[in-house]
Amino acid sequence: MSADPSLPQGQDKVAAVRSMFDAIAPRYDLLNRLLTFSMDCRWRRRSVRELGLPSQSLVFDLACGTGDLCRDLESAGYRAVGFDLSAGMLRAAQKYRDSGKLSAPMVLGDALCLPVPPESADGITCGFALRNVVDLDGLFAELARVVRPGGRVSLLEVAEPSNPIMRLGHRVYFGKVIPLIGGLLSDRAAYEYLPKSVAYMPPTEEMLDLLAGRGFDAVQHSQLSGGIAQLFTATRRH
Repeated sequence: MSADPSLPQGQDKVAAVRSMFDAIAPRYDLLNRLLTFSMDCRWRRRSVRELGLPSQSLVFDLACGTGDLCRDLESAGYRAVGFDLSAGMLRAAQKYRDSGKLSAPMVLGDALCLPVPPESADGITCGFALRNVVDLDGLFAELARVVRPGGRVSLLEVAEPSNPIMRLGHRVYFGKVIPLIGGLLSDRAAYEYLPKSVAYMPPTEEMLDLLAGRGFDAVQHSQLSGGIAQLFTATRRH
């Protein structure tokens, strides 16, 4: 985890993350599309494709927010259930249920302690929330508990490009432009936190080792859109 003293840790982090997402929920979808130039839609569809599970497989989406990945999962023929720590996000998702664009159940719950039996899911997705959990190894242990042997996980997260020129431009955009636009249209403090929260992420090799150590095979890492996003996929070991 990050040693940055400006970033909350432990239960302070849990409370801060819940409060932040409650605050930005009403305009969360709008800002996602605007700030990523709608690339986030393509990244989510890629994460769903990488599951490679049979039609009607049961997939849990962790930190489901307003249901973006749940809608993509349903479009791909999966049965989806969303879990999120933020009641505000789940309330914002209701508009999609009311319009018939989403049928997945949405459950208020902590990704580190899911209210489901062992081996109850065929797959799990998670979009842009790995850096927001308190304990990544604990999260991967929970994935291993919940996913059946042979099941798949597909975990999407932001990243920093390895190319020096792209990395410089990305840092300016992510660190300066996003908080500015986020502050104008939503909550500035939240959109200042989001770029800083990348510091919570361990190195890629450590992430892969954590997944493998918790009982996953075929652990892979993919860079998306020049390295501004990344995808971790793995198969639950038999």
